[in-house]
Amino acid sequence: MASIADALDTGQDILFEGSPGTGKTLAALVPALAQARRNDQTVVISTNVHQQMRQFINDAQAIAEENSIRAVVFKGKGSMCHIDVDYEQCQTLRDATHDLVEAKESRANLREQAGALADEIEDGSQEAASARTAVMDEIDSLNEEIEILESGNTCEYYRRNLVQSNTAFFKWLFNDVRTAEEIYEYAESRQVCGYELLKEGIEAVDLVICNYHHLLDPNIRTQFFKWLGKDAEQIITVFDEAHNIEAAAREHAGESLTERTLAEACTELDGVDDSRSVPALNVIKSFHTALEKTYDDRLAFGEREQIEQDWYDLSIQNENKRDALTLTFLSEYEGRGIDHDVEAAKTLGVELDAQYEERYRNGQSTTRSECQTLQAARFITQWLENDDTDQYPLVSVRQDEAQQTVYGRAELYQCLPRSVSESLFEEVYASILMSATLRPFDVIKEVLGVTHPETLAYGLAYPSARRRTLAVKAPALFSAERSDPEVQTVVSDVLADIGRYTPGNALAFFPSYREAARYGQRLQSNTAVSQSIYIDDAETDTESLKQSFISNGDAILCTSLWGTLTEGVSFDDDAARAVAVIGVGYPYLSERTKAIEAAYDRAYSNDTNAGWQYGVEIPTIRKTRQALGRVIRSPEDYGVRLLIDKRYTKASTEMGKYGVRDAFPTEERTEFVDIAPEKVKYSMLNFFQQFDAYNGRHPHPE
Repeated sequence: MASIADALDTGQDILFEGSPGTGKTLAALVPALAQARRNDQTVVISTNVHQQMRQFINDAQAIAEENSIRAVVFKGKGSMCHIDVDYEQCQTLRDATHDLVEAKESRANLREQAGALADEIEDGSQEAASARTAVMDEIDSLNEEIEILESGNTCEYYRRNLVQSNTAFFKWLFNDVRTAEEIYEYAESRQVCGYELLKEGIEAVDLVICNYHHLLDPNIRTQFFKWLGKDAEQIITVFDEAHNIEAAAREHAGESLTERTLAEACTELDGVDDSRSVPALNVIKSFHTALEKTYDDRLAFGEREQIEQDWYDLSIQNENKRDALTLTFLSEYEGRGIDHDVEAAKTLGVELDAQYEERYRNGQSTTRSECQTLQAARFITQWLENDDTDQYPLVSVRQDEAQQTVYGRAELYQCLPRSVSESLFEEVYASILMSATLRPFDVIKEVLGVTHPETLAYGLAYPSARRRTLAVKAPALFSAERSDPEVQTVVSDVLADIGRYTPGNALAFFPSYREAARYGQRLQSNTAVSQSIYIDDAETDTESLKQSFISNGDAILCTSLWGTLTEGVSFDDDAARAVAVIGVGYPYLSERTKAIEAAYDRAYSNDTNAGWQYGVEIPTIRKTRQALGRVIRSPEDYGVRLLIDKRYTKASTEMGKYGVRDAFPTEERTEFVDIAPEKVKYSMLNFFQQFDAYNGRHPHPE
């Protein structure tokens, strides 16, 4: 806390790594709030992990019990809207409702003036007669405006915000740290808009709890800071699970356009009587045709039939020339010039969008349509201007389940997250980035654009005798080796031993859900395994699965290293006594991963291995360290952590870039104990017997 406070005094950013369960949130929040209180600043703490949001609230409530603070939890409009409309519709309804209430208030004031002037006229004032005539004309004009607004679309929830006192709401809001769900329920019971009330109330708060979205999106961030009533220089940001900023920034920076939007834009333009519709239709239809031809050409024989509902990326790169979609587009296009036609589409699109706004506002339409022409034209402009350095051009396809057809999407995938995050860290007063797996600090600084930060790293200070970390000399689970029956037998036997010699629950993290299912099924069919086997997948309700697993007390949970149980979830004490990471869980080397590698290689050309390290190895090791951190959550906790793959052992130094032992922080890898697969059960037995964990009835090795 003292180190963080000193850094904040000078506006210095902080990179803070601390082991799971050691109180990072409070260590960051307390000095940040103290700094903010002294300097009329606001602290914004953010995460992209749902479970951590709940923990933030608990910590804020704990602070509030000791020292009065005003804290709110802020979520997006989508999760708090009472009438379920999208952002554009909400904005239109809000503006129209505000105008209606304002017009009625003005009319009421004018009527009061007219009444007072009528009294003066009775007293013989000629000036009052003239003034009253002008006032009555204004009332007539307002009557017409009100009649139009009342016949249009407005929001009754927001109208009540404007016409009644909200003192009771704010008194209730700041009496505790309220969740977004509590705010929604409170507002719904009173038929008011909790989201808009919250926007009004956050101007006077000390602490805001939100997700990454409000900070990483530049447009939303600008509005968010306005609602806080603060300039960016008056904001201290705290990012939890900050190793996830990299992926989140890419999501916010990417742009995409589906074939459906292109088709809808063409249909939209067909019905427009405007000279610009011809060139606009020409360029958009050409891009649409080019997209179809590109994915048709890139799909191999039989590949189309394998496409499912998730987007499936296709490579469109050409060596030393523009991508296939751009070349096909240029070939398909015929006209006065692409720039001319795209500009015509954009200007026409702006006008059409304004017309849709007006129709919805005055009640001619029940929904606020978005202009597809404008969306298409803006994207095509970005596509043509892209220089292939930061944003990587992609074409993806997916199945339309209803139509049983395939349709495509063009995407500009953001490879370098600092193009999004760097401006944020430059704008705000200071930022604290914290995680259990933030190191190596030099990489996170480069990748996110954090300059000259204070760096703090605290290892697991709990008694080392209460944990054991085993690096198991199992075969290296390269993709090509995973189907080898002998490899599967070795790994399955180790997992069976882990289950048998763990006095309680054990977690097993695999490179993918497919591998988790493979070994989960092998364990289920193994008659020597008595534990319950839980198999997680992308479709499973993770929370109910987790609760069932915890309550079982004698089970093995098989899941993906890249799933939702790897971080932000605690398995304290008896909830899990062992955790195993099977293999080195490198992400699938997809087109996107390769693009990230190439972008890092270009950006950091002085480092010949930057692409692999920054784009693949370091994110994978962070995930692995997060998984290992699911157990040993307090000084009294104890457990065994296992890394099952010889790439984690000392012998991995002979495997070049595929050996990963040295990728772990020094103090962590010094705890690794290399062990043969058949010796795992003896090591676990010896460890758990120290704590009498078997209650006197320990298993016996055969």
